[in-house]
Amino acid sequence: MRVILIRHGETDWNQEKIYRGRIDVTLNTNGVKQAGIIGSRLSELDIDAFYSSPLVRAYETAKIIASYHDKNVNVLDELTDIHFGDWQGLAKKDVVTKYPDIYETWENSPDRANIPGAETLEDVRKRLIDGFNKLLSVYQNGTVVVVSHGLTNKVALCVILGLDNSHFWKVKQDNGAINIFKYTEHGTKLFLMNDTSHLRSMNDIIGDMMILDDPLG
Repeated sequence: MRVILIRHGETDWNQEKIYRGRIDVTLNTNGVKQAGIIGSRLSELDIDAFYSSPLVRAYETAKIIASYHDKNVNVLDELTDIHFGDWQGLAKKDVVTKYPDIYETWENSPDRANIPGAETLEDVRKRLIDGFNKLLSVYQNGTVVVVSHGLTNKVALCVILGLDNSHFWKVKQDNGAINIFKYTEHGTKLFLMNDTSHLRSMNDIIGDMMILDDPLG
């Protein structure tokens, strides 16, 4: 099975650095545009199915992409974003003020962070593995587009690369990024990661390399 794993398009809360989690936030104008560009880029590929997180920002992205193939989008609950517990709906600056010790752990040892009321990265990892196994059981030789979230994509990519959750921050996922991996008899192979060349110039990409990753995932 070949998987084209995509992070949803931009939302206003991405720009405002608000922890989103399971709160439904719609795409902004730029996010809709990003989804259309991705759809155009993938329009000539033979794709068997489209799957999405149940959250609207991912589902809207997937629906726009799938429209280029005149196909429906299937919802897979295991692809949903992390439940951020007490942090959901809070701006980064407020989290830093109210939860300084937990935030420091999240920044430095994300695999050991216990956010009140939230899933852990290990919780996310287990359900993602279950979700991809479900897809693999159906589309063993197919090509599937999967639209999920920055945090979930990063955890999934750690699994693919054989990394534990302590390496979470070493993986970057921009809005509208494309990743491609394939299940083979010799293990899972990663062919493309965090590709946003369809959205930006090379100068933009190089410039972003000077900026720290989004701490919200």
